[in-house]
Amino acid sequence: MAPFSSLQGIRGVGPRRAAILAEAGIRSIDDLYDYFPRRYLDRTRLKKIRSLVDGETVTVVGTVTETRLENGGRGQSRFKAQVSDGSGLLDLTWFRGVHYFSKSIAAGDTVAVHGRVTFFGRLPGMQHPDYDRLDRRGQEGPGDDELYNTGAIIPIYPTSEVMKQAGLNSGAIRTIVHRAFRDLPVRFDEHLSDGIMAACRLMPIDEAYRQIHFPSSPEELDRAVYRMKWDELFFSQLFFALRRTGERRKASVRFDHSGIRTASLHERLPFKMTDAQKQAVRELYHDLRSGRQMNRLLQGDVGSGKTLVAQFAITLAVDNGLQAAFMAPTEILAFQHAIGMKQALEPLGLRIALLTGKRAKKERQAVLASIGSGEVDVVVGTHAIIEDEVQFHRLGLVVIDEQHRFGVMQRKALQDKAENPHVLLMTATPIPRTLTMGAYGDLDVTVIAEMPPGRTPIRTRLCREQDKEALYESIRAEVGQGRQAYIVYPLVEESEKIDLRAATESFEHLKSEVFPDLRLGLIHGQLPPAEKESVMDSFRSGLLDILVGTTVIEVGVDVPNATVMVIEHAERFGISQLHQLRGRVGRGVHSSSCFLVYSKLAGDAAERLHALESTTDGFRLSEIDLQLRGAGNMLGREQSGAVSGLRIADILTDGEIMRSARTAAFDLVRKDETLRRPENATIRDYYMNTFRCGVTLADVG
Repeated sequence: MAPFSSLQGIRGVGPRRAAILAEAGIRSIDDLYDYFPRRYLDRTRLKKIRSLVDGETVTVVGTVTETRLENGGRGQSRFKAQVSDGSGLLDLTWFRGVHYFSKSIAAGDTVAVHGRVTFFGRLPGMQHPDYDRLDRRGQEGPGDDELYNTGAIIPIYPTSEVMKQAGLNSGAIRTIVHRAFRDLPVRFDEHLSDGIMAACRLMPIDEAYRQIHFPSSPEELDRAVYRMKWDELFFSQLFFALRRTGERRKASVRFDHSGIRTASLHERLPFKMTDAQKQAVRELYHDLRSGRQMNRLLQGDVGSGKTLVAQFAITLAVDNGLQAAFMAPTEILAFQHAIGMKQALEPLGLRIALLTGKRAKKERQAVLASIGSGEVDVVVGTHAIIEDEVQFHRLGLVVIDEQHRFGVMQRKALQDKAENPHVLLMTATPIPRTLTMGAYGDLDVTVIAEMPPGRTPIRTRLCREQDKEALYESIRAEVGQGRQAYIVYPLVEESEKIDLRAATESFEHLKSEVFPDLRLGLIHGQLPPAEKESVMDSFRSGLLDILVGTTVIEVGVDVPNATVMVIEHAERFGISQLHQLRGRVGRGVHSSSCFLVYSKLAGDAAERLHALESTTDGFRLSEIDLQLRGAGNMLGREQSGAVSGLRIADILTDGEIMRSARTAAFDLVRKDETLRRPENATIRDYYMNTFRCGVTLADVG
């Protein structure tokens, strides 16, 4: 590597610039080399202004000929610039951030602009184009003119506003990187084995670094980018491969046989299981009988029958003399699961107990005693299950529903209630395949991608706030047919008190003025547990016509007679929440409807609601959600770390690279579990000293 690591060893980088670069994460020469361009300008692919076509999205490079700040009506202003490339003129307009652009773009600058072309008369223009300043008249920019004029591929580096204010625009970063490569005797040591390099046809790392910063051709740039993405994904998958190997080395109780309870559960089913459910049960049984600890993620869309699959695993545990714990994220969901478990499993002889944080002390102590003595076979509850005073007699299986709502430590606390119990994680939030590999790569994954027969399709309709009278008539008509309905209001953490008050006031309005002749109930998270249970029981038994509530009914509520779901202020919900809420209807034999009520439809909210209107396929919706929100936001805080550390790879678009890297990583660990073979020494050293992803080789042996 370089003889010194300080950035100030590069001409043009003084203490002030070094400090600003450090704020951007560039603290050493190594960091500088790892500061990859965000995109490139290929001179062979740029368009001349004279050849622009209305409606196309293109990149144009030219010189700013004039700029002006214009004041419009009602206090509106806009910044305009005109660019020439010798073949014609292009108008640029910004309506937002006008003061920033007016200070950033000046006549004489060489800029690259990227955007959609719109013609105004004969003159082409772009509104709010993405722009990069390549050179500024009167400022030093070594290398840029040469790059531009020789037709090279020009790297465009990400820059913050603070960096730009210090003169560290993309051109300046490019110059610094160029000087580092030119002046420092850099040598990048290869960290992959010859076998992997040959098998996966990868560019050597030394050449990849040079090509990614200074590409010699589009083809070589593609190879360099592929290598860098492959590297990131390989080492993240190596992390998962090593961790899974470590987990699989843990011995766990072997479920030797299926007893009379398991057989009875199958015999008593009032319906035929889907092929996907049968396959899921087979996969779980294989794990539970292996003698190795099961760590499996069970994915399935709303209503696909995940809970039944979990019940087979639970019954098998009890048939083998063990206890099972079933943890849910909310009291209402735990209560719903407890009711379902009692209905399905108590007739088989299983003893079910509910444990939540708000139980009366005397009742709680009795439940704790029965858990500790083994008088209870299955404990259903919230995070109260993981408290220290909860001691199991012989815990063999842990099931965690809606697992993304629990943190790593909460899951670990439940697993620590016994020595290496089998673990089944469940989620009703479908996750795209590449995201599953990137975030849950250490788990075995079972997907139930088939819905039970006889489920009626749900019609989804968008409804404006001002059209609710017709909507209310639809609800009244359904209730007149003996059906029931939900009306749900948003409840978000930032404005929870305001939202709860609005939901309560809306309930009173609906009860007294809109549906005075119908039976309405209100449910939300602040109600005492007994009252929540009473309201839910009344709705379930048909004593209420309409259940008004917040998102506490998002998952787990199963009332087949409910055929209408109304979601107020639907634009405030995410795709996953909307899909989960919609899944509360369509669970019986009658046709069902979901109404998404909105006051304003624009931007991402419009895309979300139109997506819900167009499909009920949860996996398709998850792909749209991933595109809109990104992987980190979709997964939540816990799992996002598994993918947010990627600098160049994108698990949304790099699925093929992910599969190649994953195959190589898992093959490597299968052949050399602790990377002790001499040919894998460089991989081992790089993983331990550079990648630093949280699992050491000591964890696996």
